[in-house]
Amino acid sequence: MSSTLFTIKGRRRRRPFGPKEFFYRGHHYFYSGHVPTLANKKVDWLDGRNICREYCMDLVSMETQEENNLIFKLIQQSRLCDFKGCESRKDLEPKNILGWFWSANREKISPTNSIPNGWGYNPWSQTGHKKLRQPDNAEFDINATSESCLSILNNVYNDGIAWHDVACYHEKPVVCEDSDELLNYVASKYPGLRL
Repeated sequence: MSSTLFTIKGRRRRRPFGPKEFFYRGHHYFYSGHVPTLANKKVDWLDGRNICREYCMDLVSMETQEENNLIFKLIQQSRLCDFKGCESRKDLEPKNILGWFWSANREKISPTNSIPNGWGYNPWSQTGHKKLRQPDNAEFDINATSESCLSILNNVYNDGIAWHDVACYHEKPVVCEDSDELLNYVASKYPGLRL
């Protein structure tokens, strides 16, 4: 399924909604690998977020174990707060444990060294390139690049499907979910548009 065009005041625009693979707790989701026009496309974090935003969606935020399990069946990424504005946030220190958040809603991710509230397990892998518990920022030792994005890897380190920190330039398929913020904006700009 791809987005369709609609007309507003004589101009053709891309419809801000498109592929919807499944619905969970009020949000639609899709995995880029299951959308014909995106199926063979692997993108970095920023391009992945831009693809999602074309459809009034954002990269997925897996805030419950149930949602995480749904996404594990598909596969995706998130972000470490290591950019401008994060340097003075003492509540995010140490960053490898407390500095992770979901880009879509800016919610902090539970500390990486603990089981998130309501979950039965810690989704971060027990191993990786350095044979250490994730996140391990392994690429910094290899090429001085921070591993600032969260990615779900599928048994890359014989660890099943698990969360890993990766450098944001790595290209992967993405999972998008509805963005209430973007959908509300479009609804306010174009009253009556069926979203």
